[in-house]
Amino acid sequence: MSPELLIAVGGIAAAAVVIILLFKAVWRVAEPNEALIISGLGARRRGEGVDSLGFKIITGKGTAVLPGFQAARRLRLDTRAANLQVSCVTQQGIPVHIRGVVIYKVGDDLSSIANAARRFLDQQDFMTSAIHELFTGHLRSIIGNLTIEDLILNRERLTSETRASAADEMSKLGLIVDSLQIQEIDDETGYIVNLGKPHAAKVAATARIAQAQRDQEATEAEQVAAANMAAARRDSRIKEASYQAEIDQAQATARQAGPLSEATARQEVVVQETKAAELEAKLAEQRLQSQVRKPADAKAYETVTLSQAERDARIAQAEAEARETELRAAAQASQVKLAAAAEAESVRLRGEAAGAATKIAGEAEAQAAQARGLAHAEAAKALGLAEAEASEAKGLAEAQAIRARAEALKENQEAVIAQQLAERWPEVVEAGAKAFGNVDHMVVLNGAQGVEELLAKALTLGGTGIGLARALLNGATPNGTEPEIPSKAP
Repeated sequence: MSPELLIAVGGIAAAAVVIILLFKAVWRVAEPNEALIISGLGARRRGEGVDSLGFKIITGKGTAVLPGFQAARRLRLDTRAANLQVSCVTQQGIPVHIRGVVIYKVGDDLSSIANAARRFLDQQDFMTSAIHELFTGHLRSIIGNLTIEDLILNRERLTSETRASAADEMSKLGLIVDSLQIQEIDDETGYIVNLGKPHAAKVAATARIAQAQRDQEATEAEQVAAANMAAARRDSRIKEASYQAEIDQAQATARQAGPLSEATARQEVVVQETKAAELEAKLAEQRLQSQVRKPADAKAYETVTLSQAERDARIAQAEAEARETELRAAAQASQVKLAAAAEAESVRLRGEAAGAATKIAGEAEAQAAQARGLAHAEAAKALGLAEAEASEAKGLAEAQAIRARAEALKENQEAVIAQQLAERWPEVVEAGAKAFGNVDHMVVLNGAQGVEELLAKALTLGGTGIGLARALLNGATPNGTEPEIPSKAP
C-alpha cells in the first residue's frame, strides 16, 4: 500500500474519531425521570400556551447543545417525600401535635416544568423544606377550625381540605401532590385518651362478661367431660369385669374339657357298644327265626301232613277192607256164621285202624309241640343273652363314668364342686332364701355389696351350701342317698 493511501485512510479515521467526539460533546439525552433545561443562543421557545420561556425544555429525547453558546441542566421529575410535624391548637383550644407525610413531584406538563425550573433548578433540595412550610401553615389554619373528634373520626376531610387549600401554591411552584397522609395525632392533655376510655371500659366490661360466660361454659363442659369420662371408666370397668368373667369361665371350661371329653368319649363308646349289642341281639333273633323256628315249623307241618295222609290212607284201606268184607258177607248171606265172624273181624279191624291212626296223630302232634318248644327256648335263650350283654355293657359304662367322676373329683375337686353347685344352685338359693321367710321389712346398706354380704351370711348360717358341697364331695345325691351303681348283668 502506498504512503499516500495510508495517509488518506489515517486522515479519514481521524476525521471520524473527531466527528464522534464532537457529537458526543454536543449531544445531550433526557432520561425518563428528568427534563433538560437548555438556555442560551437559539434556546428561546414560543407556543404551547407560553408566550416566551426564554429556554427550551426537552423530555424523553435528545438534542444538540452547542458548547460555549448553550447551557444544559437537568431537572428531576421523580417523586419526593416531605415529613410533616405540626404543633397547633384545635377549635376547642386543645393543643395537638400532628405528624404526617407529603408525597410530591414536579408536574409532567411544560408549564409545571417551567415553573419548577424557574424556582428550583439550582436549589432542587430546597423543594422539601418549601413543601414542609407550605403544608404546615395550611394544616394549622384548617385544624384551628376543627375539633378533636373531627380530627379522629374524619381524617379524610382534613387531608382533602389541606390539599385543596395548597393547590394554588403547588401549581405556581410547578409541583403536584401524589399523596398526603396524616399518620398520628397526639395531645399533651390526654383528651384523646379520655375520649377512648368510656368505649374502652365498655369493651373491657363486654370482654369480662364474655370471658365469664366462656369460663362458665368451659366449666360446664369440663364437668360434662368429667362425667362422661367417669361413665366411660365405669363402662370400661364393667366390660373388663365381664370379659374377665368370660375368660375365667373359659379357663374353667378348658380345665374341665379334658375329663369331660374323656367321659363323653367313653359314654359314646358305651352307646355305640349298646347299639352294637342290640343289633347283635336282633341278628341272633333273626338267625334263630330263620334257622330254628321256621325249619321246626316246617318240620312239624310236614309231620302232621304225613300223619294225616297216612291216617287217611289207613282209613281208606280199612274202609276198603270193610267194604270187601261186607260184599263178601252179602255174597255169603246164606252163611250166617261166617257173616257174623266176618262182621266181628271187620269191627275189630276198624277199631284197630282207628286206634292206630289216633296214636300216630298224637305222636305227630307231640313231636311238633316239642319242636316248637325247643325253638322258643333257643330264641328266649339268645334274647336273654343279648339283653344280659347289653345290661352288662350299660353297667360297665355307668361304673366307668362314676369312676371317672371320682378321679376328676380327686384331681380337680374345686371344679367338680363348682359344677355340682352350678347344677343345684336353685336348691341352694331356695334353702338360703328360707332364712328370710319370716322377715317383713329389711334395710340393706352399702348397695349391691350389702346384699351380697347378707346373702352370704344367710347361706353360711343355714349351712345349706356347705352341706350340699360336702354331699357332693362324698358323692351323695341331694336327698342324702348314695348313687346307685348298676350291678353287672349275669
